[in-house]
Amino acid sequence: MKVREIVRIDEEKCDGCGLCVPNCAEGAIKIIDGKAKLITDALCDGLGACLGHCPQGAITIISRTADEYDEELVKSELARKEKCHTTEPHGESSKSLACGCPGSVARTLKKTQTNTDTSAKIESELTHWPVQMHLVPTGATYFKNADILLVADCVPFAYADFHRKILKGKPVIIGCPKLDDAESYVNKLSRILRESTPNSITVVHMEVPCCSGLSRIAKLAKEYADVEIPIYDLEVSVDGHIK
Repeated sequence: MKVREIVRIDEEKCDGCGLCVPNCAEGAIKIIDGKAKLITDALCDGLGACLGHCPQGAITIISRTADEYDEELVKSELARKEKCHTTEPHGESSKSLACGCPGSVARTLKKTQTNTDTSAKIESELTHWPVQMHLVPTGATYFKNADILLVADCVPFAYADFHRKILKGKPVIIGCPKLDDAESYVNKLSRILRESTPNSITVVHMEVPCCSGLSRIAKLAKEYADVEIPIYDLEVSVDGHIK
């Protein structure tokens, strides 16, 4: 052991969003019991690539006595994670997932019944195009004085009645807070809020921790835009229910 720079995670600040997990190239961080944890000193190189991906500022670099960085252990851990992502776990839920990120765990969703009625034609409630955050125009007329939906792009697949119960009558913006650049989302949404002065934003996200980052994006965009509008939050379970 020696004194060296290493990651420190403040569990008081950490909200378990999981954004740091895929941004730690060495696999040193996992979500355990709803908090990000450094699983072993030897996996952390102390360079801090994960720092900029924590929206709560819970990750810092400190100097302390720690095991030396072990490249061979890193290779072994990354190989194990790769195997994890291609193998479905036996259990349906876990407090500490082998892959580190709760949103990435594979599950089989068993349905007791399915909708087989094809007699009624279901109309789309989509009122505009495009809908992806990077593509929507900031000054679009359909955003003005509207109730905007900010929706995680997995939601319409999980929630069967999305068009009728959520989308109807509202302009929508979709995105993924885990795989896309959150900062660019905040900047784009703040411009939309300044230019369009909508009545409200409803954030609809999945129950997995990393997806709740969409709510933080909306709050930051509101702060940057310096507008007073209500933000509502809807959480959808992976088995298709509003929680």
